[in-house]
Amino acid sequence: MAEPLKNLFNAEVIGHVGDHLAKAWDGFDRVGFVKAAATNLDALELKQRSNQIEAALERYLPDDFPTATDIILQSLHPDEDAGTTPVAGEAGIAGWAIMPISGYVGRHGVGHLDLALDVMRELTKRLTAEFGIRFLILADPDRCLAKLRGWTDDPNRHVRRLVSEGTRPRLPWTPQLPMFIADPAPLLPLLTALRDDSEEYVRRSVANNLNDIAKDHPDLVADLAADWLADAPEPRQRLVRHACRTLIKAAHPGALAALGYRAAKLTDVELRIDTPVVDFGTALEFSLEFRAGGKAQQDMLIDYVVHHQKANGQLTPKVFKWKTMRTKPGETVAMRRRHAMRPITTRVYYPGTHRLEVQVNGVTVAGADFRLEMPEGT
Repeated sequence: MAEPLKNLFNAEVIGHVGDHLAKAWDGFDRVGFVKAAATNLDALELKQRSNQIEAALERYLPDDFPTATDIILQSLHPDEDAGTTPVAGEAGIAGWAIMPISGYVGRHGVGHLDLALDVMRELTKRLTAEFGIRFLILADPDRCLAKLRGWTDDPNRHVRRLVSEGTRPRLPWTPQLPMFIADPAPLLPLLTALRDDSEEYVRRSVANNLNDIAKDHPDLVADLAADWLADAPEPRQRLVRHACRTLIKAAHPGALAALGYRAAKLTDVELRIDTPVVDFGTALEFSLEFRAGGKAQQDMLIDYVVHHQKANGQLTPKVFKWKTMRTKPGETVAMRRRHAMRPITTRVYYPGTHRLEVQVNGVTVAGADFRLEMPEGT
């Protein structure tokens, strides 16, 4: 079994952080820091552990922010591209140990914004400062964006990635950026500057930022996708496809059209449900067959939608990816699928009539009902 992610913050890592801070500052109380940062770790999840380490930094570093950040900078791993280093080891602090440090700098650096941003630039090279920098952006978005614009051509890939990842409106595990949820326009010049970055690592972050934006401004991202795809090289095409994943799943017409998925021409469409009554814990089994029409080959994005019964008797849809293909005129396509109906943490199942629909390029082409039976007592 894989090691739980939360164990990236363990007593050994905390001890190494204390060692390096003590080397940088004779007055650092390593024993007190380690005790405070490592208290009751087993009961804490990853973000809680990071917050506890951050609180210990606040307690044991000097109150003067410039002095505290000088100690931090002296304690960092000397490799300026140490972002993949797993822990804070003998050479200096890097890897996941950077997360609580960036939080400390973000929360305490608002009154020293330029200095705090410069420290973030060094921290992100050793993992990422995407979590901590958001506190600075929330405090003064205009000054932060001006600084980030200068980082779009930084020689270090982690710094360039911070421009797009740190400004994601809905980045998980961190405070949202409501001003960019409301109006993402200030982000678009940054993302445009990075769209053809030499690193897939950076381009994928740009896609994630756009996917965040698409949740609140779908038409904007669909229009941007069409613009960016004009004469686009293959790496940018991959970026746009990844950026539009939420829009594709929602069958947004503009996004599908930008990606080349026009209304499909089909004939003889037949959807068959092989398990019209599904016992909970087993699977819904079904098949689809159709003939491709028209006079030219067609790109097809085929999804299926399960409309789940709710407690009030209404149905709620959930889209699942099925297959992407290119068909020839007159080609007959036959597909089968098995969809598990079993306990999951993100859904409560209810018995009764459910509905299955198949979408091709965002348009429903077939549908049929099935019944879900639940064991007694559930």
